Amino acid sequence: MRDSLTSLVSRMGTDRDKAATTFYTNPVLTDDQIVAAYRGSWLPRKIVDIPALDACRKWRNWQADDAQIEAIEAEEKRLNVKGKVLEAYKKARLFGGAALLIGNGDVDPSLPLEPERMGKQGLRYLTVLTRRHLAAGEIERDVASEWYGKPGYYTVNVAGGQQVRVHPSRLVILNGAMLPDEEFEVGFANGWGESVLTSTLDAIKNADATAGNIASMIFEAKIDIIKVPNFSANIGNQAYEDAVLRRYSLANRVKGINGTLILDAEEEYESKSAQLGGLTDILMGFMQIVSGAADIPVTRLLGQSPAGMNATGESDMKNYHDRIQSMQELEMSPAMRRLDECIIRSATGGRDPSIYDAWAPLEQMSEKDKADIFKTKSDAARTLVGSASGQEIIPRVALSDALVNAFVEDGSLPGLEAAIEEYGSLAENEPSEEEIAAAAQQALQTGNSGNQDQKTNDAAPRSLYVSRSVTNAADIIAWAKGQGFATTLPADDLHVTIMYSPAAIDWMQAGQDTWNVDGTLTIPPGGPRVVSLFGGGAIVIEFASAALSWRHEELKRIGAEPTYPQYSPHITFAYQPGDVDIDKVEPYRGAIEFGPEIFAEVKQDWAAGMIER
Repeated sequence: MRDSLTSLVSRMGTDRDKAATTFYTNPVLTDDQIVAAYRGSWLPRKIVDIPALDACRKWRNWQADDAQIEAIEAEEKRLNVKGKVLEAYKKARLFGGAALLIGNGDVDPSLPLEPERMGKQGLRYLTVLTRRHLAAGEIERDVASEWYGKPGYYTVNVAGGQQVRVHPSRLVILNGAMLPDEEFEVGFANGWGESVLTSTLDAIKNADATAGNIASMIFEAKIDIIKVPNFSANIGNQAYEDAVLRRYSLANRVKGINGTLILDAEEEYESKSAQLGGLTDILMGFMQIVSGAADIPVTRLLGQSPAGMNATGESDMKNYHDRIQSMQELEMSPAMRRLDECIIRSATGGRDPSIYDAWAPLEQMSEKDKADIFKTKSDAARTLVGSASGQEIIPRVALSDALVNAFVEDGSLPGLEAAIEEYGSLAENEPSEEEIAAAAQQALQTGNSGNQDQKTNDAAPRSLYVSRSVTNAADIIAWAKGQGFATTLPADDLHVTIMYSPAAIDWMQAGQDTWNVDGTLTIPPGGPRVVSLFGGGAIVIEFASAALSWRHEELKRIGAEPTYPQYSPHITFAYQPGDVDIDKVEPYRGAIEFGPEIFAEVKQDWAAGMIER
């Protein structure tokens, strides 16, 4: 009995169906074929290398205190862990399996490795071995064993022709493509996987063959045809053949030198060209099949921009990065578990249970994305703190510590960690209970007189414009000239606006914002920087500054009303871009130095005096 779609008219589903002759066979790929493909064609090499490179490219981030992280990273560099894992993973994908031998100096490597016994500098070496040098032993059949279904031991050839047994716990075992079951491994790669090229080689050969055939057609894209009277009748005459060869060899030389073809009056000449249109689409169709077989996006495999209207390739790369992350977490991390334990103990001399690692994300954000995320975090922090005392959703000190940790981890504010160590955190700068009590007592003593004089001390409300001048404007102007801007604003006009409020407020309520002792402010090099085009044609450098953002919010709390709801610290340096493409300008990365705050009233005609030089 058959349960399928059948048509006697079209012979679909019958024995005479053409598709019935198609079936799959077990592919066999020898090591010689694997090496020849890897060395002789660029597609197999990229299919093997690219996922391994991407899996190791960003490496891992260790989570521990600074001293422990430095010790662990130094140990990884000493042993070249990143390079060894990359080499092993490439060879595992190429040959179907490879391993890292963890060397700690034990006399008998056939015994299980005990990481808890490893002391400081106890990890001596890491050696990469492929399945060609590391023979798998008998398959473990004890269902209670950690190694069930896997080799219970491995054998490696050492100097002198001796064979040494190695326990699998001493190996970081990386397999290539998974085989369905060990029962099918007989005759293939007992105890290992198989090369990732096995299932992709047919697609690769079709693409290579298509490219080769197209290349051959290029040489025959143009064919000259000359019709000679009585040619067939005289071709048997040797003298005639020699004369014809001499005749057209001479004609060809004359044509090649002078571009002139000399023929007899009875001879006819024509040229035919092959139609090469559409060959690129055919080749790209085969390349897309290779891309699908290798599970690597065309944009990454071929290094070309995505085709089509509004195509960015972001979704393809995101799916690919998700796949690489799955490989890292599901294949590499379990295989490296014992090695990581050895690295931690060898680096620190013990095992702090709070130490762990996480694979670094492969997604790379643009400078604008980083600036947007920084601004979002800052706005969220201000919302959590509230605009007045008693409105905090999270205690201010706790939120400050969390933000410092977040900005140090993502690198939004370079040098922040060193600055916190030098100047202290918010919690360390909070007044003590004794200082608060003394201040309260003083307030009680002077409160009455202060209330009586309040009206005379208050200043008359005025519009508010707060800014800081750029004291190293020459550096920014030199950068702008280097980026191709023919003219810029004068150095005296370069500044950052902190508040532009036409609404009148009491200036005395603004207080003093003192960052340094002399009232200046320095933005460290690096961090999110973007060159943007603002309204009115202003060309600005946007940058991140928690100090300026907090000061802006502080002025809003006393009644200032900015003309723009969203505040972004920036410096206007030009209005005339000339031939410069703003989107391609590399932002200024150096330090930005500001002078003390300048208070002034709002001038509606402020742009009238702006002249570029």
